[in-house]
Amino acid sequence: MQGSANLNVMIKAARKAGRSLVKDFREVENLQVSRKGPGDFVTRADRAAEEIIREDLTEARPNYGWLGEESDPVEGKDPTRRWIVDPLDGTTNFLHGMPHWAVSIALEHKGEVVTAVVYDPAKDELFWAEKGAGAWLDGKVRLRVSGRSTMADCVFATGLPFASNRYLPATLKDLGRLLPACAGVRRWGAASLDLAYVAAGRYDGYWERGLKPWDIAAGILIVREAGGMVEPIRSDQTLLEDGHVIAASGSIFDKLAGTLRERD
Repeated sequence: MQGSANLNVMIKAARKAGRSLVKDFREVENLQVSRKGPGDFVTRADRAAEEIIREDLTEARPNYGWLGEESDPVEGKDPTRRWIVDPLDGTTNFLHGMPHWAVSIALEHKGEVVTAVVYDPAKDELFWAEKGAGAWLDGKVRLRVSGRSTMADCVFATGLPFASNRYLPATLKDLGRLLPACAGVRRWGAASLDLAYVAAGRYDGYWERGLKPWDIAAGILIVREAGGMVEPIRSDQTLLEDGHVIAASGSIFDKLAGTLRERD
């Protein structure tokens, strides 16, 4: 499946950053590590990967805006287009030597994500989507969400808050409602890959609170183009601004959302 010129630029940048990250991943114990906050690590590898992506995307599209996890936002000369980038989603996994992390790049046009790439360098899996062109794995396999419609058969994914995170009580309530009703819940520590796995039918659904735009921008489009549904947890929220997300196949979405939206 051939993509647009913008998609090709994004894929090239993601793979280039991925090669840099893999090299550092092999020497993870020697990385220079700092702390931004509880559980929120920044590494030399993370910053280097963002710089690689930023250089490639800016060279190709100098007028586009920029929103990245490790740098200040930039208002582009073209105010309608913006890159949204997480150079290393799953930093804690990376630092602990666990091969489950990704590069996430989204292109937003007039407030809507229109092109998305999530690249898993450790497994060399490239998930991508363009609005109206479907979602794909490595450009060869069309992604389709799961067709399971019974909660007891479904496996869901989430992110578990750490330390004093204010969303911990709500997430514990979620788990208390959901675990008795489903086949299992996984917490793998990379939101972009959780969403890509929903698109691929590996997970039947995913939810999480308190995410940043760069965590989910690319994954949202990939799920939707694979035939899935993505909504905020509450109707008065917006996805990228509030970062509270539910994603699932259409066959199970209402049941998952209904369980998570129950009021005590």
